Amino acid sequence: MTREGVTGATRVVVKVGSSSLTTAAGGIDPGRVRLLVDSLVGVRERGADLVLVSSGAIAAGLAPLSFARRPRDLARQQAAASVGQGLLVHRYTEEFARHGQVTGQVLLTLDDVTRRSHYRNAQRTFDKLLELGVVPIVNENDTVATTEIRFGDNDRLAALAAHLVHADLLVLLSDVDGLYDAPPGLATSRLIPEVVDGSELEGIKVGRAGSSGVGTGGMGTKLEAARIATGAGIPVVLTDLDHTREALAGESTGTLFHPTGRRRPSRLLWLAHATDAKGRIVLDAGAVTALTERRASLLPAGITGVAGGFVAGDPVDLVDERGRVVARGLVNYDAEELPGLLGRSTHELARELGAAYEREVVHRDDLIVL
Repeated sequence: MTREGVTGATRVVVKVGSSSLTTAAGGIDPGRVRLLVDSLVGVRERGADLVLVSSGAIAAGLAPLSFARRPRDLARQQAAASVGQGLLVHRYTEEFARHGQVTGQVLLTLDDVTRRSHYRNAQRTFDKLLELGVVPIVNENDTVATTEIRFGDNDRLAALAAHLVHADLLVLLSDVDGLYDAPPGLATSRLIPEVVDGSELEGIKVGRAGSSGVGTGGMGTKLEAARIATGAGIPVVLTDLDHTREALAGESTGTLFHPTGRRRPSRLLWLAHATDAKGRIVLDAGAVTALTERRASLLPAGITGVAGGFVAGDPVDLVDERGRVVARGLVNYDAEELPGLLGRSTHELARELGAAYEREVVHRDDLIVL
């Protein structure tokens, strides 16, 4: 019996990690890349859209730079990414071309998907590529990313990208063929074929991968990615590269995570899961109620304190008077502007300082309750 939610998908995002594509020494394994592409081309051939989120740039750059292992410092990681990204995309371009399919490279940073103008541009780029029948190859822009603005792992990036492009299926390719209730090496471990509401995960302990020395993710990041995607209404299949073709055909391989939530505005999902707050704004009880129960915008009158060095457009945490984060939003003022506005009405500020100060501190369209 096939999985209807998989076979009926018209836009599919597939994520593959470094350890699935490269040798232990860090170079690209041509056979693994070919196996992956041969398993993916059927998506386009049946008329569905395909987006591939691929790690591997840093790993692919290790051998050419004579690095024995993945470097720990950011500068050397960026150098390896610069060398490896071109090699990785070239390999994908050649393999997809064997099947008459065209690829395009999309490199993302957090600014590209959280700031309004950047976000809309990223969405338009994806829309046009898919309209033209191109397979976007997506990665974090490791060459220019900093420790402050990195996604941290491409599993989470894939979940957020799936929502950004309005996908109806996310496939996560791991080193193991699904989610187990214990370490897969144990004789007593059991594959969990489906996760319906998350209760199946109770008592399961997962860690980060580290055996290959080239990847950054593990089962924990994949479960987090599955939680983000299913919470936004997107089913997820978790399996390994060797079972990719079967998974995309809807066969009962790996683990199927059923949707648990509904789709929400894409940018707000990115704001909740992909950003690090640049500061904190403390709210009084009335403002907390207005934000969480009435979905109102945040005005200066409800603010009692400000911390951090943010500027207009940055993400900030909105906290109650006990310091608990209740929401996150994109602020419309610099941190240094706000202290003089606290507790005052927008009408009063407009009369005294001009019409520009009648704006919200955080507009409700740029705010997500956590």
